[in-house]
This record gives sequence, structure tokens and C-alpha cells, in this order.
Amino acid sequence: MPGRVCCCCAALRPRYKRLVDNIFPEDPKDGLVKADMEKLTFYAVSAPEKLDRIGAYLAERLSRDVVRHRYGYVLIAMEALDQLLMACHSQSIKPFVESFLHMVAKLLESGEPKLQVLGTNSFVKFANIEEDTPSYHRRYDFFVSRFSAMCHSCDHDAEIQTEIRIAGIRGIQGVVRKTVNDELRATIWEPQHMDKIVPSLLFNMQKIEDIDSRIGPPSSPTGGEKEENPSLLAENCFRELLGRATYGNMNNAVRPVFAHLDHHRLWDPNEFAVSCFKIIMYSIQAQYSHHVIQEILGHLDVRKRDSPRVRAGIIQVLLEAVAIAAKGSIGPTVLEVFNTLLKHLRISVDFELGDRRSSAGSATVSTSSKESDERIVQNAIIQTIGFFGSNLPDYQRSEIMMFIMGKVPVLGTNSQSLDTSHLGDLGTRRIQIMLLRSLLMVTSGYKATTITNALPPPFLDPLLSPSLMEDSELRQLVLEILHNLIDRHDNRAKLRGIRIIPDVSDLKIKRDKISRQDVSFMKKHGQQLYRHIYLGCKEEDNVQKNFELLFTSLALTTIELANEEVVIDLIRLAIALQDIAIINEDNLPMFNRCGVMALVAAYLNFLSQMIAVPAFCQHVSKVIETRSLEASYFLPETIFKDKCNLPKSLEKHEKNLFFLTNKIAESLGGSGYSVERLSVPYVPQVTDEDRLSRRKSIVDTVSIQVDILPGNNTEDKVDNTEEITFEALKKAIDNNGLEEQEKEKRRLVIEKFQKAPFEEIAAQCETKANLLHDRLAQILELTIRPPPSPSGTMTITAGHAHYQSVPVYEMKFPDLF
Repeated sequence: MPGRVCCCCAALRPRYKRLVDNIFPEDPKDGLVKADMEKLTFYAVSAPEKLDRIGAYLAERLSRDVVRHRYGYVLIAMEALDQLLMACHSQSIKPFVESFLHMVAKLLESGEPKLQVLGTNSFVKFANIEEDTPSYHRRYDFFVSRFSAMCHSCDHDAEIQTEIRIAGIRGIQGVVRKTVNDELRATIWEPQHMDKIVPSLLFNMQKIEDIDSRIGPPSSPTGGEKEENPSLLAENCFRELLGRATYGNMNNAVRPVFAHLDHHRLWDPNEFAVSCFKIIMYSIQAQYSHHVIQEILGHLDVRKRDSPRVRAGIIQVLLEAVAIAAKGSIGPTVLEVFNTLLKHLRISVDFELGDRRSSAGSATVSTSSKESDERIVQNAIIQTIGFFGSNLPDYQRSEIMMFIMGKVPVLGTNSQSLDTSHLGDLGTRRIQIMLLRSLLMVTSGYKATTITNALPPPFLDPLLSPSLMEDSELRQLVLEILHNLIDRHDNRAKLRGIRIIPDVSDLKIKRDKISRQDVSFMKKHGQQLYRHIYLGCKEEDNVQKNFELLFTSLALTTIELANEEVVIDLIRLAIALQDIAIINEDNLPMFNRCGVMALVAAYLNFLSQMIAVPAFCQHVSKVIETRSLEASYFLPETIFKDKCNLPKSLEKHEKNLFFLTNKIAESLGGSGYSVERLSVPYVPQVTDEDRLSRRKSIVDTVSIQVDILPGNNTEDKVDNTEEITFEALKKAIDNNGLEEQEKEKRRLVIEKFQKAPFEEIAAQCETKANLLHDRLAQILELTIRPPPSPSGTMTITAGHAHYQSVPVYEMKFPDLF
């Protein structure tokens, strides 16, 4: 019998060999001889120095039985090894472990599935044993390679294939547990090991997911099914592996995931890729999330030349990772995420326009498909930027808003914006729209304590610049961004749509008393907001949405930022908008003129009810009622219908259809409002932003502004002219010291110089010059020496017209300074 020897030889053999031989029965079907096994265990515990010899002898017998296919004795030998391993915990167990691992390796190398499973089970039991002292020489390279190979088993028998794959996954799990608990656990995180372990786990997760996707949604597995399902077992092992990763080895565990997804082309479609990175983000420690995000960004840079759908798949994975990381620690990658995404946004636009240029003149299906695919990439980038930004804390979100706004290319500026010089006007417009859409998503839900925090000057100035461009979509996005930042009480939804609101109190608008900081903001930047609303109404390409957003802008400004002074300014702005439609200096289409009139009606109706001045409400209601009877196209409910009969002109309309300044001033004055400024027409400031717009400036320079009032009576003009003093003259000469009233009279001066006859202007300028001469003589006590003939002429410049018909006498001034 293979387990016995003759009596003569038995007496000469060492005791440990006799004890080992006795545990093997004559018939392997009888199993391990328990009584003799107990004797062997007692001997091993009593004489631990013999453990290495016992292990070596058991290994020798097992190797011989494997070669001779005596699998019954192999099972007995492994059972004996397992019991000895569990019973002995001493310093001498180290040599025994080497023999044990050698026998496990023999089983894994065999081509018999049952032996492979047996060896794996023994190794898993060994992995769960905590050793007293670390092993500095033991390595598990063979086991990593062998278990990884078993995970890719392709046996023709499906049951055997599943059994071997499960054994391989459990073996990898055992290696991970053993090495992590060992002092030399860093060896398992080396790239050569991770490049085998991670793809093996992903392979099993992917295969079962493919089967489930064909059959339908998988049912919830029970505890027993988890052990029999390679996919679930691989996922649990993958989670455990990532959960044990530390700062120094996180990247080594994540990079093989990208290699696997690239090799198997799993970015399009990317359902499996998304599920993988969800597992990664939820399994790793929160403080290491930024490592994963950096790896995704780096891989996106590597694959930037790939097809649009592959890049879109990677960006969607980034979105899912960012969504999870934003709830915890993101680390220093915030600006890096946005900078990389904006760079790829420009690259995508470049690819889209390049395909369009290369296919110019040939409308092919493939080209249109590529363009639509690039749009998918661009939308994915915008969605990622917006979602990431909206989940950041307020202090970081304000920085991101500034960062994105700084990337928006604006005509005529040299900033840190994205380089769009090679994209042309169409590409620049696409970049502008997409960046503003990203900014719109970032500002969604942003609630600043003061409007100054939401709209600091470095952010407000470039934000309002695109609103001057001749593109209605750009202006819409800018207004929507302003709404996000101004609306701090969520009133915008209640104001959606331009309409005549019968009772504003039904809207239940929320508002607080305007703060001192907000009052200061309106004093500094209120004119800037009014100016952009005013100029936005004058654009020819305005559609209904533009007017709706302009109405919402005026209403939100009233709710959030209006005190008595701002209310007066808003009324002046509304009357100026009405004058745009009536005078029509910009030759606007009739629809735009009626739309502006409807906008003014809707806003003044809202404003009158907000400030609750009865006489003002009565005047507004009377005008609206008259319009509904005689000129319904001046109301939003009519003009913005699909079919609306427009008037041929507005010159023949009666005054009772318009909102009158004197009526408004009379009604507000009785309620304690300071209405003096209502008599001064609103004129937008001329700022440096004009050079950023595409429209031509009305006037380039105004050297000397002369007050020319309407009328033919020269004496009335002289009497109505304000008194000229030395201080007033000094301020008039100094362009930087122009008073606000002079700025608001500029429109009348420009209009007069553009439309009045030359002779009339020359005569009025001569009268004005004589008046200036006499007044200067009185104030400064000048000595006038009139020459025989005029020695020069006074030059008045307005626009590009020069008039040299006013005589100027040579004057001798005393030492004034």
C-alpha cells in the first residue's frame, strides 16, 4: 500500500515520518485517520523544530501523488497540512509555511480543476491566519500570476469555468488580505502586480454584466448567490482592494482600469466604465478622491485625438466621479478640473469647425454625424463644469465664476481667455456661448449675502460686455446669469413670462430691506446695469425671450436693490425705453418697437404695485386700459402672439397711450418722492465698453458741450441758460469733471449738431460765445484790447464737425494761479 512500509523499515525511519505515514489510510476513500492525525498534531506542537521536516515530507508525498494522479491521497495530505497550519503558531512555522506554499503551487500548476480549487481553498485559509512575526523574504508573485490566469479561465464546460474563475478571484482576495496585513504589504501595490490583479477582476465584472444586459436587469442576489457569482465576488474583492489603498499606491491601483477600458473599447458605450468609477469613488478613502480625478483628467489628455464618443464617455465618467467627490474632499484639483475641461472644450470646437471646413461644399452624412458627436462632447463638458461648480462651497464657487468669466473671449480685450484666434468668428461665438452656459450652471442656486459679493467689479465688467454684442443668444445667457446672481429670494419663477400682472400681491414675492452694501453697489454700478438694459432693448434681433428676460431683470432689480433713488432711476429708464420706440432713431422694426412698449407697460405696472402709490397706479392702469381698447399691440399679451397685426407707424398715436413724465412726477411727488431728476431724460453713459461692442459709436469726441435749448426766441435761450461761474467753466474744460447733468444732456446736443442747419448752429454758437466773453470779463476783471479785426476763430467740435464762424477777441488774463 502506498501509505505503509514494512515493519523492518518502519523501525529505522524517523518518528515524524512514521507519524505522517500513519495518517494515510490503505484506502483513500476512508479519509484522514483522525487518531493518528491527533498524534501528529501533538508531536508538532510539542516539537516545533520538527515542523519544517514534517512539511517537507508531506510536500514530497503530495508531489509524488500528484504526478501519479492519486488525488485521494492529495486531498488527505492537504487536509493534514491545513490542520497543522491552524494548530501551530510559533517562530518555527516559517519554514513549514514555505513547504505549504510549495504544495499549494503544485496544485495550482496542475491541469486538474479540482486540484486548483483545492489549492486555492488552502491558500485562502492560510491568508486568514495572522502570523506573529512578519516574513521578509516571502513573495507572492507566482500566486498573483496564477490566480489572475485562473480568473480568465475559458474551459468548455461552463460550470467548471465558473468554478475556476471563482477560485481565482478568491485567491486574489487572499493574496490582498495576506499582503496588506504583512509588514511588506507594499509589494502587492507594485505596477507589475496591479496590472494583473485589476484587469482580472474587471474582466469578471464585465463578463457577467454583459450577460445581465442581454437578459435584463439582474435580481438582488442572496448570500449564497454572492459566493457563486463571479461578478459579485470580483466586485467585492475590487472594493476591498481599493479600500486598503493608501496615498502612495492609489495611482497604481487606478491606472490599470484605464488600460482595461481602452483595450476592450468600453468608453463607447460607457455604462461599465461609469459603474467601475462609481465603485472606485465610493470604495477609496474620501481624502484620496482628487487622485482619481487627476488620473481621469490625465487620461482625457492622452485620448484627446480619439473619436468624439470616446472623449464624451471619459467626460461622463469624470462627471460621475466629480459628483461623488464634490460631497467630500476635492483637494487642490478644482482649478485643474476646470482648466482641463475648458481646454478640451476649445479642442472640440476646433475639431467641429475643422470637419466643417474640410467638407465645405459636400454635405455628407458622416460629417454631420461627426459634428453632432462633437456637440455631445461639448454638452458633456458643460454639464460637468456646471455640476462641479454648483456643488462647491460659495467661496470656491465665486473663484470659479471669475475663472470661467476670464476665459470668455471678448472682442478687443487682451486677457487670459481661451485662444480662439484660429477659430474665426463662428468658433469664437461657439466658445462664448458654451462658456456662458457653463457659467449659468455654476451660478445656479448661488446665494450671496450681498450683491457686491455676487457681482464684484472684476466679474461684472466682463460679464456685461457680451451683452453689447450683436447676438441675441449671448445676451440671453448674460441676463440669465444676472438673474441667478441678483435673485436671492427665489422670486424669478414667479416672474417668468412678460405679462400685465393684475395683482402683484398674489405672487407672494419675498424681499428684505435693502442693505447698506446694496445701496452702495447701486450708487457705483447702477448706471452700468441700466445702460445694458437700455442698449439691450435697442437690438434688432431681439425675440420674445429677450423681452421676457429684460422684464425679469427690471423686476428683480426692483425687488432686490431698489430704494427711493433707484426707483426714480428705473422710471427714468422706462421712459427712455418708451422714447426709443416712439422716436425710433435706430430704425428698429415695428415688432421691436411694439415689444419695447409692451415691456415698459408690463414693468411700470409691476413697479407701481410694488411701491404702492395710488396716483401712480391709477395713471399706469389708465394707460394700460386705453391701450387694451385702442392699441392692444402695445401690450405683451397681444404683441407676442403668433399672429399680431402691427401698426404702420406710431407717430399718429395720442398721448393717452403713453406714460407721461409729468403725470408720474405729479403722482410720486405727492407721496414724498424726490422727483426733480424725473425731468432729466435718461442717457446711457459712454464707457470703455463701447469699444468692445460691434456697433459704431454715435460720437467719438465732444470737445466743448454747448447748451442749445429748443425754441426760436434768442432772448428766452439766454434767460434760460444757467449762470456761468469760474468753477463751472473750470469743470466744463476738465473732461474728467463733467457733472451728471451734463452727461444726460449729451443726447440733445448730439441730436442738434447732427440735424440742425449749419447757419442756425453758427448763430447760436456766436450768441453763446458773446455771453461767455461778457461773463468772463465781469468775473475776472479782464482788460480787453479789441483788435482792428478778429484775430482768430473759436472752434467747436462735436463728432467730426468743426465750426469756425465765431469771432474770438484777443484777451489778456491776469495771473490767476
